[in-house]
Amino acid sequence: MKMTAKRTLAVLLAVIMLFSCIGISGSATEKTGFETLRVNCTMYGDSQTQRGFTWFTEKKCDTTIQIVPASEYVVSGFANAMTVKGTVSEWKDYYCHKVVVTGLEPGTDYRYRVGTYDRDIWSNLGEFVTDDGDGSFSFLAIADVQASNLENFYRASLVMDEAMKMDEDAEFVINLGDFVNDCTNDKWNWYGEAFQEANTSMTLVPVAGNHEGNITNKLNVGWFDAMFNLLPGDGAGNGVNGTYYSYDYGNTHFTVLNSNDMYPMTEAQRNWIYNDITNSDAQWKVLLLHRAVYSAGKNINKPDTLAMRETVIEIVDETGVDLVLSGHDHMYFRTKQVAGDAVCEDTVYVTERHNGEDITFAVNPEGAIYALPSTAGTKRYGVNDGAINPIMDCADVYFTTRSEKDENEVETNPNAGGCFANIEVDGNYLVYKAYVVNDDTQEVTLVDEYAIKKTVKDDAVEGTNKPTDIFGSLDGSVANFFTEIFGLIFTYIGKLLPQALIGLFK
Repeated sequence: MKMTAKRTLAVLLAVIMLFSCIGISGSATEKTGFETLRVNCTMYGDSQTQRGFTWFTEKKCDTTIQIVPASEYVVSGFANAMTVKGTVSEWKDYYCHKVVVTGLEPGTDYRYRVGTYDRDIWSNLGEFVTDDGDGSFSFLAIADVQASNLENFYRASLVMDEAMKMDEDAEFVINLGDFVNDCTNDKWNWYGEAFQEANTSMTLVPVAGNHEGNITNKLNVGWFDAMFNLLPGDGAGNGVNGTYYSYDYGNTHFTVLNSNDMYPMTEAQRNWIYNDITNSDAQWKVLLLHRAVYSAGKNINKPDTLAMRETVIEIVDETGVDLVLSGHDHMYFRTKQVAGDAVCEDTVYVTERHNGEDITFAVNPEGAIYALPSTAGTKRYGVNDGAINPIMDCADVYFTTRSEKDENEVETNPNAGGCFANIEVDGNYLVYKAYVVNDDTQEVTLVDEYAIKKTVKDDAVEGTNKPTDIFGSLDGSVANFFTEIFGLIFTYIGKLLPQALIGLFK
């Protein structure tokens, strides 16, 4: 499954079979209202045996997926496919279809189509691979597509296309939130059209952004949960303004946080995160969230970010998270190894030959790396030199990916373009690389890399079983609210005000 030649051959054969076996396609020229829109395949619990699927139609119809191993599809198409029925519900004048497929085989390449069995109208061919559990895999990460028109959605999708070409064996893609600028049917249809290939060529791991689930952002609650089929973690209120959930892949545990759950982060989500991470014995632990706690973007000093900074940093430090990936601030930022909001000065590095490259690894480091892979979209921010202390002290690499031209309209920023990250996990090794895709030439440039080697097991963290129900976590949520309000006041007076005053005298 991880061999490029084998996967390419399977895809070529699948394309040949597609035209002879699928019947009426969802892309037929004569519209019926039953054509599939916004099709995606998402992680759903056990990454070896399960997946969630979501799509929309303009008219109500049955909800059906047909799925078959790629090896069988090459021989007989969908003739012997597993057929699974799902649910349909009305959402914002459209019909939302969801299916959960269970009983899949680990380490298997699958082909599928979704649609209406009764009318024989189907989507285009989709594919994904299940986790084989061997601790050797790679994945992609993008953030903040956040477009408002079809052209900009397509421009962002070109970045995704280059990412998929860069790593043809990537097994899933993480989208770190803000899929659209505004939650409307037009915007989500444009996103679905532009990202159709990516969303149906591999498994998607969506992270709730403030533009698709935040009650403080145009009251757009519910959209994120309608767009994606996810298995939510236990917790009071989970799913109202986003979803938090987790999954294992190979030797790595991924925890997906809902950073819309702010002012403060509810005690239910806090407790669930502790329970989720501390009860995992995975070699690597990765935390995903939309709002970045380390950034030099324009949002880093805003109340919603400051309200969660200390909470997230504390969680990362106490649970042994290795890598934190975030979006929200539309510029590039990566920290050094940090713990307790400070640099781990005693980190040891060694350069080794790994998969044909000379790579410098942090060896058994303390703390975590926080990375913000800018944006795949066209809305990009500059560097905010007034980022709250000690963020800039913890920074290793940061820059804007915004276009900057001189008086002759010549591009002066070598890092201008859409950005994506490519992460490889290979047993005791984790290699993070970030790339920028030039807007005009589509040239892909490596702009940052960082690697970790873990030869010893992390110190054991005692598993927790903290309450996540509404009654068991209510007192904590109330206490957190007042604690964070006073914390915000202290931060603004104690840190930001002195920084502002110093700036006046520079």
